Amino acid sequence: MKRLLSACLALGGLWLAGFGWFIQDAGKTSVTASMCDGIVALTGGEQRVDTAISLLRGGYGHLLLISGVGPHVTLQHILHLQQDPLSSPLANRITLGRRATSTIGNAHETAQWARDNHLRRLLIVTAGYHIRRAMLEIHRMAPDLDLVAYPVVPLALQGPMSRRTLFLMFREYNKLLGAEIGALTGLPDGREGLDGA
Repeated sequence: MKRLLSACLALGGLWLAGFGWFIQDAGKTSVTASMCDGIVALTGGEQRVDTAISLLRGGYGHLLLISGVGPHVTLQHILHLQQDPLSSPLANRITLGRRATSTIGNAHETAQWARDNHLRRLLIVTAGYHIRRAMLEIHRMAPDLDLVAYPVVPLALQGPMSRRTLFLMFREYNKLLGAEIGALTGLPDGREGLDGA
């Protein structure tokens, strides 16, 4: 019984230490962007699409996939928010991916888009708390792609952490652990069908 208790305490300590690291890692500021063939923005949080379009405008990729776009969101709406007209040269370089409803779905959509457009190196834009899992799932789906992470820091992590934000971090950390286990075992993590990013 004592051994079981000790093992549980040790595992709990490891989980807690990992969770602390995860929160710190998720709040890191964005790295310097690298030149890539394409850019992929994974929807599901603030600032991701805006950042990806700014990177496209800056020449860090020739094409942009916005993966996981809702059925009623149009390119015209997105470009209007960016103060770009639909006739902008950017419009012809942006693809709205509507099939993905989860991170695994994002990975499928990204892999197919990259194949269709003969892309080899992608800049992946998503929230800092989501970037590691996203990179893991995309790599599992398309191991031949060269992936470059570009995390963004959501507003929720730029100030004091609320209870809601702490719960989000708790959930995302456990999803990352599930994805890591899935990568080690070759099995899906079992959670992706329930929710998105």
